[in-house]
Amino acid sequence: MTDLPPPSAGKLRRIAHLDMDAFFASIELLRYPQLKGLPVVIGGGRRKVDEAIRADAERALRFIPVAEFPLLKDYVGRGVITTATYAARQFGVGSAMGMMKAAKLCPQAIVLPVDFDEVRKYSRLFKSTITEIAPQMQDRGVDEVYIDFTDVPGGQRESGRVLARLIQKAIFEATGLTCSIGVAPNRLLAKMASEFNKPNGISIVHEADLQDKVWPLNVRKINGIGPKAGEKLAKLHIHTIGELAAQDAGWLVDNFGKATGAWMHAVAWGRDDSPVVTESEPVSMSRETTFERDLHAVRDKVALGAIFTDLCTRLADDLQRKGYVAKTIGIKLRYDDFRIATRDQTAEFYTSDAKTIRKIAGLCLKRVPLSQRLRLLGVRAATLAKAGDAPVVEPNLLLAHAQRVQIAPEFIANDQLF
Repeated sequence: MTDLPPPSAGKLRRIAHLDMDAFFASIELLRYPQLKGLPVVIGGGRRKVDEAIRADAERALRFIPVAEFPLLKDYVGRGVITTATYAARQFGVGSAMGMMKAAKLCPQAIVLPVDFDEVRKYSRLFKSTITEIAPQMQDRGVDEVYIDFTDVPGGQRESGRVLARLIQKAIFEATGLTCSIGVAPNRLLAKMASEFNKPNGISIVHEADLQDKVWPLNVRKINGIGPKAGEKLAKLHIHTIGELAAQDAGWLVDNFGKATGAWMHAVAWGRDDSPVVTESEPVSMSRETTFERDLHAVRDKVALGAIFTDLCTRLADDLQRKGYVAKTIGIKLRYDDFRIATRDQTAEFYTSDAKTIRKIAGLCLKRVPLSQRLRLLGVRAATLAKAGDAPVVEPNLLLAHAQRVQIAPEFIANDQLF
């Protein structure tokens, strides 16, 4: 990672956070404009009814009437919502909510599966549109980025509003999608600002706006304060960012530790010197799936074995496509009572081979209890290196490395736990 140069003399630091509006749902509305303005949720696995609708739409055989789309009230499964249109959000439906729970809040919502190919296509398109205008962009996920406006032509005009408008217009012309942009002196405040005026809005925040615009917000609006920290702060009678800012730095250190306490005090006062990083190496890659019904390691051995192998194969494909190899392989399980178990194994070699990943991940499975039903299964690759920069073991050499990486030879010969 490379830090960007400091702002030119006489220029204020202007950092933007751009967030695509209801990205997954908005992409589906491009395909089905008849659903615009209606409550729509995206999530769950693809079903036969979804395949039939998608096939008709893609072949342009006919217009799909609204009444023919599946409704959330009829959904049965363990899926969660990826995103929802703003019409659905008015009923309290939101990202990461279980779809069965959402069906009670908004049974009339139309439910569609995620089309990952389309999501990736539009993600690449909107990001390339941005970098043609403002090249200092940091990718933060499929639907959001940070952009350094400081030295970009127009980036200082109206505190960045002029450049934000230009980017919004260019993205809409290229994709048909809208986005919301917050511009501020740093990434911390920019991310908060991008939520102020959704959808298709622009919000400008200056250091002088801290007391009026930021301090009234709940502490959870700070990127990095999660549910546990938020709950602990609430127990200490600290609910807003302003109340957090009013606390003595030493008191925060005593309650949250040296690093976290000092960080909390700084961000409550709007301080953030982190740069917009244009290049970064991934820390890990993973693949996981949530089952439509809970599966048992013994009674559903064949199904689980196929899913496990598929996850390892897809993870290997991700590594190879992006040019990486991994030294640490791990697994993630979520049981039917929502408890999570993770295990990992670090080898003495790097690999991107699907069979090798499957064998090492299988060893991790031997270290977790499998008597309980499972809701989710995942595989993760970490300790990454660029392919060609690290020693890679060939699949047929795995047995020779078994002792050193503590893989039992009998397990390598028969690793089908499921």
